[in-house]
Parts: sequence; structure tokens; C-alpha cells
Amino acid sequence: MSGQFRENVQDILAVLPSTDDYFLLRWLRARSFDLKKSEAMLRKHMKFRKQQDLDNILAWQPSEVVRLYEPSGFCGHDREGSPVWYHIIRGLDLKGLLLSVSKQELLRFNFWSLELLLRDCEQQSQKLGKKVEKISTVFDFEGLSLRHLWKPGVELIQEFFSALEANYPEILKNLIVVKAPKLFPVAFNLIKPYITEETRRKVLILGGNWKQELLKFISPDQLPVEFGGTMTDPDGNPKCLTKINYGGDVPQHYFLRNHVRVQYDHQATVGRGSSLQVDNEILFPGCVLRWQFASDGGDIGFGVFLKTKMGERQRAAEMTEVLASQRYNAHMVPEDGSLTCTEAGVYVLRFDNTYSLIHPKHISYTVEVLLPDQTSLEKIEKF
Repeated sequence: MSGQFRENVQDILAVLPSTDDYFLLRWLRARSFDLKKSEAMLRKHMKFRKQQDLDNILAWQPSEVVRLYEPSGFCGHDREGSPVWYHIIRGLDLKGLLLSVSKQELLRFNFWSLELLLRDCEQQSQKLGKKVEKISTVFDFEGLSLRHLWKPGVELIQEFFSALEANYPEILKNLIVVKAPKLFPVAFNLIKPYITEETRRKVLILGGNWKQELLKFISPDQLPVEFGGTMTDPDGNPKCLTKINYGGDVPQHYFLRNHVRVQYDHQATVGRGSSLQVDNEILFPGCVLRWQFASDGGDIGFGVFLKTKMGERQRAAEMTEVLASQRYNAHMVPEDGSLTCTEAGVYVLRFDNTYSLIHPKHISYTVEVLLPDQTSLEKIEKF
């Protein structure tokens, strides 16, 4: 079948990054050996390669803020000789990065990383005398918090995974998750629709003994001390900082703008001396309520309340205050936030303009309820 596929794409063979059977089989496997679909996928990828200039991307250098604060890195090889790509979630300041550089640059950084890893696969193939074509990944989810669920940041990650599936099929060997907190099932559920069923099966959530478990995949001399191995930097640093960037909060002097443009789902006017209540029914604990809003015409009060009676409007004083109401300068910088709902019920987002007796406020807002992924929730509960 790969012979027929090769014949079908004869006109672009000369410009493909590789022409061996392993490369062509990746596209066939990704589309269940449907020749037409595999060909369409590969031709679309060639347009993507040209658009991203992937043939020359290894000569590209990311900007300083991305080099210093994008928390990832390539360190060592697994027991089968594949390169290992680490992602350190606690050091990921998506908002800071998106205020400092374009979304395109952050995506490009990840494509650059993938091309570096694929080049290493080729070098490993020559060195070991066997084909190395897949990448192992380790995701350290310690420190995952609600700030990581910021909508524009999550949309960037979703876009990356879509591009990964469309342009780098069959290159991930596994996605090993360590130190997954209770919030992980919610975060995973946001990414799940953007990865194939095949990739989902490669997600391995390791429990409390993750250091011992990791050694089944990576030998101690190829695994940093920080992750349970014996590898250190030349100066003895257990985190291998010369290979893995641990990121951190992006300093404001890198910021090029004060907010990220977003599209809002709803618009409303809150009359002078009045308030607007937006009800959200939460069916079970552990869901996350996420919101973004901007105002026009001045600042706006905002708080979150839990209804004590169902089916009727209640005054703020009659409800349980979950997030204290305060005034936000959302006419200058859009606001965003999220809340883990510890109990079921109707949560009310209340936009408050009762203090303004002269000016109505026009607001734009988006509200979402984020659900946990049941499978990963069950795995974490077993830990």
C-alpha cells in the first residue's frame, strides 16, 4: 500500500522532509490507511511546512522572553533511544507570554522544538542502527491552578494540539503525566477534543510512586535527579537547568500590551443603579466556572454568589457570597477569572452598577462551565 501511496504523491516527493517508508507510513496510519485521506493530509501538511518555513526553522531563534520563560526542554533519551521532551506546568505563565509575544511566535516555538526532536530521532537512528521515529514526553503537572485555565491560553494549547495531530502524526510514543492534581481532569477535558483517540490512549497518568514508574521508561543516567534519576548538570544541579527550562512569572517589562484581544459571547447593558445576574447551574462538585468580561462607560462591580432558593431571583444579601463583590476597571483592562465549585447548585455571576446613579454600563462577557474528564478523574482518585 505504501508503494501505491508513494506513486500518488510522486509530484511532491522531492520536497518532502523524508521519502522513506517510515515517513509515508505515518500519514497512512494517521488516516487508517485510507489512500485518499492520507494524501489529502500530506498535501495539506506541505502547505503548512511552506507557511511555517519548517525547512529552515532550525536556524530560527525565539525571542528572549520565550527562551527564558517557556517551561519545557529536551533532556536525555528513553530506554528505546527516543528523545524525551519535558513540560513544567508550574512554570507556565501563559498570560505573561501572550502579553509579551504573538500567539504565532509561541506556536512557532513548539514547532521549532518538534523539528529539533525529529532531528535528534534521525541522529539516534544512525547512532543506534535502528529506526527511532517517536518522541517520549513527560508532563509535570505540579502547581496546576485556575490561572492555567485562562481562556486565551487554553485556546493556544488547543491550537497547538490540533496542529500537532494534523502535521506531526504518529510521532508521540507516550504522554507521561506526573504529579497530577485534582484540577488535572478539568484541564485534560479542555484538550481532549483536540487530540485523536489514538493519542488519548498514549496518556499515562502515574501515581504517587511516579519516580519508580518513570524508571521503567527512562534509565537513571538519562533521567534528571529531580525526576528520580541520576542525571545532573555539569555543576551537579539536579534539575538539569541547561536542558530543561522551568519558566516562571514573566516580568512586566517584557509586556508589549496590557491585554489580549478576546471574542465575547454576550453583550448587555446594566442600567444605572441596577445589577445584572447571570445564572449557571452546576450539577456536581469539581466543575470549574470560568468567566471573562469587559465594560464600556466606566468600571463595574462583579461578584459570584450561590443561590439559597431555586427557581427565583434573589437579592445579593439573600445568597451565599462565594467571590466577594468588588469594582473592576474592566473598561481599561478586561477581567477574567475562574472558580472551582465545591458544591452543586446555581451560581450567580452578578454585575453590579447599583453605586452609579447616573451612568449605565455596557458589558461584554463570556461564561463557561468546565467539566472534569471522568476517566482521568477515576485514575487520580485511585492514587
